[in-house]
Amino acid sequence: MPTLEPLRADHADALLAFERENRAYFARTVPDRGDVFFTPAGFAERLRSLLAEQHARVCHFHVVLGEEGNLIGRVNLIDVADGSAELGYRIGEQAAGRGVATAAVAQVCHLAATDYGLTSLTAATTLDNPASMRVLARNGFTRVEEAIVGGRPGVRFLRRPLRQRG
Repeated sequence: MPTLEPLRADHADALLAFERENRAYFARTVPDRGDVFFTPAGFAERLRSLLAEQHARVCHFHVVLGEEGNLIGRVNLIDVADGSAELGYRIGEQAAGRGVATAAVAQVCHLAATDYGLTSLTAATTLDNPASMRVLARNGFTRVEEAIVGGRPGVRFLRRPLRQRG
């Protein structure tokens, strides 16, 4: 079972290593973050910005840790407003296909309702990412409309109301 931790400054080295290791894997289904993101200075600047957004409570960023405590993914709630947020997540290639994404999304949905006071979540994925669509469906998200995600055909999902599934 993966563990979620709120993003902290001391995650920087592990997070940059995770992003670099999985860059090509992620680029298959989500827009690439660009070369500057992967430089130490560019990454440090972006991390400072994310932590400021988290401190302002407009976003909730989490790292996903594996059983050995290694960073295997990210799951985030962004654009928090009016009881809603957008869910985004990335699970590294080495942990893919093992239920990690489904479990991490379930955990963040629980946190969204109990700790962050949210009542709904949205998410979007590209049409060429059926694994992500399955993760969302398993976590109670409903497909609501077609969308463009990073310039590619996609679909938007909604989960409302947020409550513990059982």
